[in-house]
Amino acid sequence: MKQLKHAFAIALVAAAQLSLSNSADAQFSSKPEAVAPYAATLTVVVDAMLKLADVGPDDFVVDLGSGDGRIVIAAATRFKARRGLGVDIEPNLVKFSSDSAAQAGVADRVKFREEDLFKTDVSEATVVTVYLLPRAMPPLEQKLLAELKPGTRVVVQDYPFPTWRAERVVELKTPDKETSAGLPYAQLYLYKVPARK
Repeated sequence: MKQLKHAFAIALVAAAQLSLSNSADAQFSSKPEAVAPYAATLTVVVDAMLKLADVGPDDFVVDLGSGDGRIVIAAATRFKARRGLGVDIEPNLVKFSSDSAAQAGVADRVKFREEDLFKTDVSEATVVTVYLLPRAMPPLEQKLLAELKPGTRVVVQDYPFPTWRAERVVELKTPDKETSAGLPYAQLYLYKVPARK
């Protein structure tokens, strides 16, 4: 029953996001490589993602589909990550993120690039964060397992990888999210890259 509820919830969120992507107000890229509309992650969810990944001073945090940059900036300011990289295909969001990093005083440790996330070199990351639509998850799972070092932590919001088994799943009550995504909670999945066989 719980799996059925979860599947239904994922379908509702996907439908809401597809609806958003078709609306005039959605910030969805017209670029063919776009894999999600821009949706700002709530601060409570940002903090929970970074806590779940146990981010600290030795970490290089990469956010794939970084939007307004808040996850990478929070990693540097509140969790003292050594470095951060945000990747997005929208130049306005990349510029906004870079400006925000400068205002937060972390532009020396945090960078943002306009780039297709599937072409981003993630091999040096110790933590990767992701909030993308389900269609992006199968190829992203393959990319991350092929490129990341064993032990690298990956935190995904709402849409799990299809075959990679999560180490931990956390559900957060987020009533504010119901307005944008149709659900009053966020599900966070923690993955760790296994040792090479």
